[in-house]
Amino acid sequence: MNMDRQRATEVMKQFSDVEAEVIAAEIVQLRNVDPTVAEATLNEFHEITQKGRRLSRGGHEFAVGLLEASFGAERAAGVMNRVATSMAGKAFEFLDPSEPGDVLNLLDGEMPQTIALVLAHLRRDQASAVLAGMEPGLRTDVAQCIATMSSATPEAIRVVTDTLKLRTGKIVSRESIEVIGGVQPLVDIINRADAATERALLEGLEERDPILAEEIRSRMLTFVDIVKLESRDVQQVLRGIDTNILAMAMKGTSDAVAEVIRANLSERNRDVLDDETKSLGPVRMRQVEDARAEIVRAIRDMEAQGSITVQRGAEDEYVN
Repeated sequence: MNMDRQRATEVMKQFSDVEAEVIAAEIVQLRNVDPTVAEATLNEFHEITQKGRRLSRGGHEFAVGLLEASFGAERAAGVMNRVATSMAGKAFEFLDPSEPGDVLNLLDGEMPQTIALVLAHLRRDQASAVLAGMEPGLRTDVAQCIATMSSATPEAIRVVTDTLKLRTGKIVSRESIEVIGGVQPLVDIINRADAATERALLEGLEERDPILAEEIRSRMLTFVDIVKLESRDVQQVLRGIDTNILAMAMKGTSDAVAEVIRANLSERNRDVLDDETKSLGPVRMRQVEDARAEIVRAIRDMEAQGSITVQRGAEDEYVN
């Protein structure tokens, strides 16, 4: 922020996308820095290159311009999208330590639109647990609101955060906020839900808005998506799955899915799986769905950690 644009661009090019994302987030939040503070900071790191007072400036436009000059418009847009998502979540980070039941109580009596706004900004696992605790009608209302949410003004978000912070006894802050909403945040939340909640949500949305429900399903990771993984990734997933769960999940699955799973097991483990499958006998469909959901959660967790990669292109989809 204290360098001229050309020199700052050359420096920014030396950072990775992750590092640039962190730097851009700080620039956006800093906006204007008191020259005295800037001077003291530069002195502290022995980076003063000229004398006199510096008019430090930041903000969204400055960050975008610096990133575009450093990485190009397309890569800069990707970094800024991640920055916006990260910063938006901070608006409700005071709820991070709260149990799902406490968040439910805090939101009791609020309109579905307000609840949707809050859940869209929570951690996905936390939002999923809160959603699972709602009665079915409200849960469907909130899910639909998340999926169809349009941009909200920072002031509108502040009204919600201020109200909730007052209820929880937190000190209200005035940080810059951007809204998160749309189909993908809802998909991320549902992906963290248990099989029963996922099924109930999708059935409820199907009754109200079949097109929206279909779009959500098309984006969700499912058990059959294991065929889209590289062999080494399939092996990594299967290493953490109990044989009984795997045998249950494979009940009634397609030949394509069964072939991928068996091909990525050792001969010994294939024999163990065969024995387990034979010993199961008839099982309830609910048990099969729960077993598949456990494997899907393992895949989602590994994908989120960057351990494996799931292809989400236009590959042919397999059906049972």
